[in-house]
Amino acid sequence: MEEEKPPAAAGAAELAQSMIDTVNDISSISDYRSTVKKQYCNLARRLKLLTPMFEEIRESKEAIPQESLKALASLNKALDSAKDMLRFGSEGSKIYLALEREQIMNKYLEVTAELEEALSAISYENLDISDEVKEQVELVLAQFRRAKGRIEASDEEVYDNLLSLYNKSNDAVTDPTVLRRLAEKLQLMGIADLTQESIALHEMVSASGGDPGEAIEKMSMLLKKIKDFVQTENPNLDAPAREKKVPSSGSGQIPLDGNHKAPVVPDDFRCPISLELMKDPVIVSTGQTYERSCIEKWLEAGHGTCPKTQQTLTSTALTPNYVLRSLIAQWCEANGIEPPKRPSSSRSNKTASACSPAERTKIEILLHKLTSGTPEDQRSAAGEIRLLAKRNADNRVAIAEAGAIPLLVHLLSTPDSRTQEHAVTALLNLSICEDNKGSIISAGAVPGIVLVLKKGSMEARENAAATLFSLSVVDENKVTIGSSGAIPPLVTLLNEGTQRGKKDAATALFNLCIYQGNKGKAVRAGVVPTLMRLLTEPGGGMVDEALAILAILASHPEGKATIGAAEAVPVLVEVIGNGSPRNRENAAAVLVHLCGGDQKHLAEAQELGVMGPLLDLAQNGTERGKRKAQQLLDRMSRFIEQQQQKAQSQTETVSQAQTQQPEPSSIPNYADR
Repeated sequence: MEEEKPPAAAGAAELAQSMIDTVNDISSISDYRSTVKKQYCNLARRLKLLTPMFEEIRESKEAIPQESLKALASLNKALDSAKDMLRFGSEGSKIYLALEREQIMNKYLEVTAELEEALSAISYENLDISDEVKEQVELVLAQFRRAKGRIEASDEEVYDNLLSLYNKSNDAVTDPTVLRRLAEKLQLMGIADLTQESIALHEMVSASGGDPGEAIEKMSMLLKKIKDFVQTENPNLDAPAREKKVPSSGSGQIPLDGNHKAPVVPDDFRCPISLELMKDPVIVSTGQTYERSCIEKWLEAGHGTCPKTQQTLTSTALTPNYVLRSLIAQWCEANGIEPPKRPSSSRSNKTASACSPAERTKIEILLHKLTSGTPEDQRSAAGEIRLLAKRNADNRVAIAEAGAIPLLVHLLSTPDSRTQEHAVTALLNLSICEDNKGSIISAGAVPGIVLVLKKGSMEARENAAATLFSLSVVDENKVTIGSSGAIPPLVTLLNEGTQRGKKDAATALFNLCIYQGNKGKAVRAGVVPTLMRLLTEPGGGMVDEALAILAILASHPEGKATIGAAEAVPVLVEVIGNGSPRNRENAAAVLVHLCGGDQKHLAEAQELGVMGPLLDLAQNGTERGKRKAQQLLDRMSRFIEQQQQKAQSQTETVSQAQTQQPEPSSIPNYADR
């Protein structure tokens, strides 16, 4: 039975979850206007660094002092203010942000001060959070303090030019050079930018209850001047809507007719993968936007990176980009083009439109075989569903909607190993669809997946591990999976699996151990000796994964003790000296935890010559690597100083003892006897 949290801990958990949701919302904001970009990007980055603290508070079962609870409530309120401000900095009017720069910067300073005050009021010593998280929060707090009074002035020329136009009458002649400079500086040179600026001003009018006042009316007039100038410079930018709309082709290409040239699709409206006009734009964890079907195919192929930036994706979640979808629709309207067909908001409608009647009939026949067929029919049906679910996103939705998930879950316990393999792999493929993850968990799939992980064929075990990783992307599922007994068989697979099996087990363990409550389970399952062996295995290819997991486990008391007992220091020193940037960073993070309060490991690292590699890492490593290296250097310096003081004290003691020895003449000469 799960231990019940005391009321104060429960209240803190709710606050922490609210703050996690707010920071996630902030992280999903893809870009900021040029006039506030630097300050707002810095603020968003700092707030993201607070997430680990909120996660550990959420999972803690210890009561929190009333003062800290009050400070957390203040922080929650300040985060809401920050989110509203940052969202306006991303979606608001560029003209407004430039003209009202003083008001905008005052708001920025006010929100920053609220955040700093709330963070300073929390008594971190009374919170059940790790040392590493405390250090990270202290870093954020120091950054907030340093940021005070360091607001850089926005472009004075842009402000003066805007103010000059703002104060002119509507029919006054305007210098084209000024208009060009403003359009370029405010990045209002394309149809997408001009449309979004128009939407932003329109939303300000709506927010005013239909009475915008003179200021916004003047800004709208300003935008019209800039738009007229841009269209004069580029007549084909925004062709007038035709009386008869031209339908868009299914591929997203803009067709030609006999009298008109096809309008040029703005680059921002094209998917970076297909280069076609997007129908259903979605945002990935790096902030880039893609056509949903294209990025889903990319993920299905096993890629874990953002195609455009090559950054590792921290999550496979896809967030609809409603703003861009609206802009594309408006652009199509302005160019006399039928907007791309958008997916229906109703899942049942989506299923009906995504699959032909023949495909739906095929799925129904396969499900019938799963329920009432012979073992051979069940095996073949599960295999076909596995392949259909792998093929595309529409099939995954249709199969789940038809009721396949509970039937596949039932087959996880079948004695036929091939059927079992097909069933767990079908669930893996279905879990790629975010909506299906909850359905799989609700159908009670986890115990069956763990059973396959323990007793299935090697391929089935590998795919079971991959399924657990996919499901554990959702935070609450980490708890469910961890308490289901999944961690010991994952450690077994990490130890004895094929190369692919080890990779699947490692990714699942890494994801599960992000949750504090699973770290001790992994340590007690014997993961540390296995990770140490993978670190030193010649040509094993698992060094990256092993170090990443060790870096997470080292923040847990049991993990720290077990890693220390496994004689890890020589291996860590070697990696800090010769590893990849990410591995050096993780090795330093593990060593920071080991050396915290244990001078034995410090002495060993010093003897092994860690100072040189640490100095290099502090100068040339990743940002986190530099920070960890500096922490180790500080501890090493204090340790060396203590050793020198101790040695000096011992020398003085010996010296004093020698001065107190009796004169040689008073010592009996026993040699004469």
